[in-house]
Amino acid sequence: MKLLLLAAILSFGLVRCGENKAAVAPPADQPIPVRLQAVTTATGGRILQYSGLIASNSEARLSFKIGGIISRIFVKEGDHVVAGQLLATLDLTEINAQVQQATQSLEKAQRDETRANNLYRDTVATLEQVQNTHTQTTVASEGLRIARFNQQYAQIRAGSSGTILQKLLNEGEYASAGTAVLVFNGTAQNDWVVRFGVSDKDWAVLHKGDKAVITIDAYPDQSFTGQITKLAEGADASGGTYAVEVTLSAAGNKLAPGLFCKLQLQPAGKRSLAFIPAAALAEGDGNTGFVYTLNDDRRTVKKLPVRVAFLQGDRIAIGSGLENVREVITDGVGYLTEKAVVRPISNSDSLTK
Repeated sequence: MKLLLLAAILSFGLVRCGENKAAVAPPADQPIPVRLQAVTTATGGRILQYSGLIASNSEARLSFKIGGIISRIFVKEGDHVVAGQLLATLDLTEINAQVQQATQSLEKAQRDETRANNLYRDTVATLEQVQNTHTQTTVASEGLRIARFNQQYAQIRAGSSGTILQKLLNEGEYASAGTAVLVFNGTAQNDWVVRFGVSDKDWAVLHKGDKAVITIDAYPDQSFTGQITKLAEGADASGGTYAVEVTLSAAGNKLAPGLFCKLQLQPAGKRSLAFIPAAALAEGDGNTGFVYTLNDDRRTVKKLPVRVAFLQGDRIAIGSGLENVREVITDGVGYLTEKAVVRPISNSDSLTK
């Protein structure tokens, strides 16, 4: 992004230089007429611009705990559901049989344990036999608990109020354990967020709590506020960007996952910057460039290296290089060298005079 901005700055400067050459063209033996502009300073920081998609922190992909044939799906996409509502269920024939089997196994183990205890009291069974039957009863009891747990999670119920976004499987299909059947978005807490990725240079200046101004294409006449709540500590392996999540304040507005929006981020850290007209930048490479200013004799010039921070409208923010410099040359820059002799003119004068 910064490279694009600098390219735009340099293109703008070259156009201005071309205009000056066409308009002035001073003779080689005469001073070059130049116009100067004051260097202004301000405390601030670069506003970062990104785009992202709205999502919800309560979005979930609902699935069955065990595999089976889907018997019923009781909702469709777009339905609003309430907490505890039954959304889908598997065919319970096999699962109920497993519960019944586990119940009978437990009953048998309990009978065996009772018989072993009676025989032990009559000195017919040994202590080891009694202990073994007790262990079998415990194992059978846990087996029944597992079967009932699986029976319970052969259904999908809404954990909170929200909306069904997608139905991924249909009735009669086989759903393996953990395979998403429904995509659910809980909106009861109004926990909307915007997720996007930033470059490493922008990541370095951002912090949790930094403010954001958000515009949503669906609401072109409104702007929303937010703040950074999550900032990745590592880059994404596929894209090389750092994931950022901004919590959105949009109470009372109808939102949905996937809405496109644009963000302006204001890093908390601020510093003193020098601002110059874009036409004053003579040349540049990356985030560095050069500007011209007058020497004390007001007839010769000196070339100063500067570091470009960012572009703001038709002005350039300079991070360093213009300390104690009050004005820079704008018009006439295209003719200057470090040995040039110049003639400063006022804003009301023409460069052709």
